[in-house]
This record gives sequence, C-alpha cells and structure tokens, in this order.
Amino acid sequence: MFKRIVRPDGSVLLLVPKKETQAITFEVIYKVGSRQENLQNNGVSHFVEHLMFKGTQKRPNTIDISKELDGIGAEYNAFTSKEHTGYYITADASHLPLAMDMLSDMLYNSKFDAQEMDRERGVIVEEINMYEDNPSFYVEEIFEELLFQGSTLGKPIAGPREVIKKISRQSLYQYYKKNYYNGNAVIGVAGNFSEAKMQTLLKKYFPVAKKQARNKIKKVARFAQNQPRIKLINRNLEQVQLIVGFRTMPSTDKRFIALQILGNILGGTMSSRLFLQIRERMGLCYFIKAEVNGYEDASSFAVHSGLNKDKIYEALSAIKEELDRIKRDGVSQDELQKAKDNIRGRLILRLESPTSYLNFLAAQELLNKKIKDRQMTLDKLDKITINQINLLAKEVIDWQKSNLAIIGPFESTNKFLKILNKN
Repeated sequence: MFKRIVRPDGSVLLLVPKKETQAITFEVIYKVGSRQENLQNNGVSHFVEHLMFKGTQKRPNTIDISKELDGIGAEYNAFTSKEHTGYYITADASHLPLAMDMLSDMLYNSKFDAQEMDRERGVIVEEINMYEDNPSFYVEEIFEELLFQGSTLGKPIAGPREVIKKISRQSLYQYYKKNYYNGNAVIGVAGNFSEAKMQTLLKKYFPVAKKQARNKIKKVARFAQNQPRIKLINRNLEQVQLIVGFRTMPSTDKRFIALQILGNILGGTMSSRLFLQIRERMGLCYFIKAEVNGYEDASSFAVHSGLNKDKIYEALSAIKEELDRIKRDGVSQDELQKAKDNIRGRLILRLESPTSYLNFLAAQELLNKKIKDRQMTLDKLDKITINQINLLAKEVIDWQKSNLAIIGPFESTNKFLKILNKN
C-alpha cells in the first residue's frame, strides 16, 4: 500500500508505511538531470549534487554532515541521472527527524563555497577518468551518445572535463535556484513512521512554498535513420566492449512492458537465447545481455557484450543472427511464460524493501504517469500476448536503424558496417 499527496506548492509526497521494519528512508528527488543542460553547462546537475554535501551554515563542512549521519549508522547518498537528481537517508526509524532536518538543511542552505567548489572540480574530473577507464561502463555512454546524438539525452551525465574545470560559481548557483524548488520535487518516506508526526516534521523542514509546475522536458526529435551508425573508440583491449541496438518507444508507452519481456527472452537470464548461443555454445564472450533503458520520451533496446577481440566479427554476426531469428520466427509460448515468471519474481523480490517500493513509485511519478502499484504492474505483465511480442520484434529490429558502439583495438568500421548491412 502507498499514499500519494499533492501539496499546495505542487510537490508530491509519497508514503510507503511498513510497521514490520525498524528502519526509515527519507528521500527527495528533483526532476532535473543532464537532459535539462546545454553544451555550456553539461555536467552541472551532477556538480550541484556533489555541492549539496559540502556544508551549510549550520553544518559548515562535509565532515560535519558525515559525522552526524555516521554517528547514527545511517546509509546516505545521492544520485544524478539524465532525468532526475535524488538524495536519501536510511536510518533507524527513531531518527526520522534528523534525516528530514539534514536533507532540508543541505537542499535549502548549502553554501556553494568557492574554495570547496574548486576542490570538487578535481574530484569530478577523477570520477570521469575512473568511468572512462572502465570500458564496460564507458561503452554505455558512447552508445547513448550515438543513439540520441543531437538531443539532450545524448549528453554525458558527468559532462566534459573542460566544462567542469571552467564553469563558474554563479552558473552553478543559478542552475540550482532554477531547478531546486518544491514544485519540482517528489518527497518520499518509507518504513516505520507515524503519518501525523511525519506531516508535522514536513511542515517544519519542508514548508509549503509558492506553487510552481514541475519541469518539462524538451522531447527528443523524431529521427528518420535509414542506415546503420557506428562509433568506434580505438583502445588496446583484450576484451572488446560492444553494444548494438535501436531507439524505441517512450517508457510511458503501453508497449514498454512488452519490450522488457522481449529483452528478457533474448538476453535477460543465463538461460536466455543470447547467453546460451553466444557464450555457452560458441564460447565467444564472458558476458552478454539484452538491455532496455527507458526515458520519458524515448528508450533503447540493445545487446551489450564483452567479447573475444579475435572473434569480434564472428560474434557480431552471431548476435545479428539471433535477433533476426526472433524477428523472423517469433517466440514460443513457453519462452513468453518463462520471461513473465522471471520478471514477476524479480519484481516481487525487489519490492519487498520499502525503500525499493518507494523508488518504484517515485520513478512513475516523475514521468507524470498515473502510478501503478505492484499488483497492477503484475496484472499488466500477465496480459501481454505472444502476438504483441512478435509484432514488437518485427518493428524494433531494423538493421537500417541500428547503432553500434565499440571499444577495442580497431581502426576501421568497414567490416562492422558490412555485417550490419548484410541481408
């Protein structure tokens, strides 16, 4: 069970009570991420997230914040995505007042100290270095940059180094003031709490402000792709990282759950088609999976694998053959049922945690969707038919609209392009 309350300023409160636990999670998520940025300030959402932990008037520096939370054994962190920025504290339920006080202080009163800001530039640059030095992570960024090129979704979350090194305090602060307002926030509480006491604390630490509407996105423009596109990063690696895939419908589309089922059948488990064929039978990779990443107005359907560099062309051909086979022959009723059971089981296990259930609800709220609870989602899953899956496979798998990102010891895209164009 959950409760959704729209406050007078436009902020939304999501409550997930669970008396059987002794823990509490308090979180605040703003609808702002890298897709709200431009070329001049790309990375600013992530930079602002870091600065929220650098001190307030009440808690002057990072140590003051961390010592207070460490002192009660709390788990706390923040995250920035392409569409959202969130902050959370999970602690003993008796410490809900402290959790709300802490996040309120950080989100309303962070100092944006110039010296702290300059120190953090180096930290973020090292974070970018760490990310780019891990090919299995970096290839995902390269793929989405290719898939959504020219749009807000194509920009990296952390931004380019040159922006991080040069962006001014004024630009960071103005961006924060523009996007960190109550009407742009989803406030969540999950665990063991009294709603009456929580509401009293909320009025104290997150008082109702001027009513404002939530941020709107600049939608990804329709793109009439009519030939494969490839982006190659030449690195001397033993294991090549490869992602090949397609742009698909928004995550708000009613067919999105069918797309997730198709991904599960192809490469969602160790008994999926791609895993059995490419790894177990052909021995061409260490890992392989199908991924469905959804955004408000567009999504991606892709295959990601770490492959033997000497057999990369054989492997790409084999991956293409498996996708062509599912497009041509469809899926079986047994495969459909196994995928549904797998997704159902994973969802039930994941949502046993009140915090995970809260995030499940908040993700829907931030998409401006009518929230479906766990049972409604499972009911929708059960209704997907084999015909829907097979029609979707024929629609999505179109090699003239394919995108391929590779990190490995290659200088030319010619052989890869030949494979993608092969009938």
